[in-house]
Amino acid sequence: MSRKTKKFLSYYKPYLGLFLSDMFCALVAASITLLYPLIVRYITNDLLRNYEISQAMNTIIKLGLLMLGLAILEMLCNFFIAYKGHMMGANIEFDMRNDIFEHYQKLSFNFYDNQKTGQLMARITHDLFDITELCHHGPEDIVISIIKFVGAFIILININLPLTLIVFTFLPIMFAFAFFMKNKMNRAFRKNRERIAEINAQIEDNLSGIRVVKSFANENQELDKFHAGNKRFVESKRNSYWQMATFHSGLGVFTNLISVAVIIGGSLLIADGAIAVSDLLTFLLYINNIIEPVRKLINFTEQFQNGITGFDRFMEIMDINPDIVDKKNAVDLKNVKGEIEFKNVSFKYNETTTDVFRNINLKVEAGEYIALVGSSGVGKTTMCSLIPRFYEVSSGTITLDGMDIRDIKLKSLRKNIGIVQQDVYLFTGTVMENIRYGKLDATEEEIIQAAMNANAHDFIMELPDGYDTYIGQRGVKLSGGQKQRLSIARVFLKNPPILIFDEATSALDNESEKVVQESLERLAKNRTTFVIAHRLSTIRNAKDIIVLTEGGIAERGNHKELLEQKGLYANLYTLTQASQ
Repeated sequence: MSRKTKKFLSYYKPYLGLFLSDMFCALVAASITLLYPLIVRYITNDLLRNYEISQAMNTIIKLGLLMLGLAILEMLCNFFIAYKGHMMGANIEFDMRNDIFEHYQKLSFNFYDNQKTGQLMARITHDLFDITELCHHGPEDIVISIIKFVGAFIILININLPLTLIVFTFLPIMFAFAFFMKNKMNRAFRKNRERIAEINAQIEDNLSGIRVVKSFANENQELDKFHAGNKRFVESKRNSYWQMATFHSGLGVFTNLISVAVIIGGSLLIADGAIAVSDLLTFLLYINNIIEPVRKLINFTEQFQNGITGFDRFMEIMDINPDIVDKKNAVDLKNVKGEIEFKNVSFKYNETTTDVFRNINLKVEAGEYIALVGSSGVGKTTMCSLIPRFYEVSSGTITLDGMDIRDIKLKSLRKNIGIVQQDVYLFTGTVMENIRYGKLDATEEEIIQAAMNANAHDFIMELPDGYDTYIGQRGVKLSGGQKQRLSIARVFLKNPPILIFDEATSALDNESEKVVQESLERLAKNRTTFVIAHRLSTIRNAKDIIVLTEGGIAERGNHKELLEQKGLYANLYTLTQASQ
């Protein structure tokens, strides 16, 4: 048994009792359908031929009540199958969706750097929809098909062997036809999923950037792109429907051929006196019991292709091992001071061969305020992202209070680091909920105090509902400065000993920058702070300024010392002053 099969079957384990009950009901329902033609044969062959009509009527009424009872029992079984069985499938889908979402949380930035959000969304939503049908109907259809198929064969062979062999001669050809179509349908359905994932990615990209689209009046361009993607999806659908049409029409041909063969063969046998007319009627009634299992198996094949291609894409993600994980003996941090040291650190992205930077040697004392500057692309943000292990160093070591950060549990490490970025991300919800994200168990008083420290309380109180104001997706209803102050309040609430400011004021106007800068300085007090600066005027008072290049640290000193060196920093400062 393959690992993928074991993984799939493992999702049935919590619902084993429900699964067995569902299979039992399927067995009972399938068995009942086999009884009806036998009752009809008994009535036409024995009762009406060997008994007076008055005597036969009493038995027929009893048999009618029996069939009514069987119909009620079959209805109850089918209800259980349709309701409880589907809920079992839905619960399995629920478990899979939880697992893949949890797995997403474990994957590093390296993974997300190469993925489209819409594609990832498709794998957690659309790809798992058909899992419900497969998990429920798959085993059930197989059980029902086997019972009806084997049961009908045993019954018919006891009625008339030659006519039974005529019927079953067609079945191997039907199954060969189904097997032939299997791979074609698999490829077609997989292409459908890939195309709908592309559409999801395109929609997500468009809606996320709708303000850019409208600002450039490029709605028609976006429509053209969407129409092209949508057309490719329709073409993949056309191919899959062609395969389905071939499948179902082929089945219809075989069904008609079996009926014709039974009628002709049965008529010849009746003429020869080999069987009675009632036996031919029984055969015709059982044809449906023979064809229905084949139809169910074909439907199962369709469900299997839909479900298993979704499960394949699910497993593609689940098989990606997180490249940044806790060591076996990783420890929690206690009494963090905040001393950070880079020792011969180099870094390159997984898919590249060139180092972003190399040979970084830097020691930052606890509580020290250090600024990183350099031209775009030299890795300032990446260097700071190595501290909370968003990326892993390619070589060298980073220590926190003398301990290799790889020996620290990820959650503990990141709990002690606060990050304020240029591109602030606020979640859909209220002001209160977004600040509380820094400390989920914070009281309302703690949240208000954090907002005050971030110079955010006054503008929050001017909002329609104060701290309960709904701010829209990504805080769209707030200005850049307001969003930035909420993100700072969030970090105040977290209260970490280490801070990273990633060009936190570069996108703000002068007035907003002044307010935010004041908040940042208040936040940085007595904390180890890394500032990635675009506007060099904001770091004049930094005790230590690091000038970073692809080769590593090129210059180091305070603002005055670096200007006197008339090197890279002096050139950068001159350029920024000229651009202001």
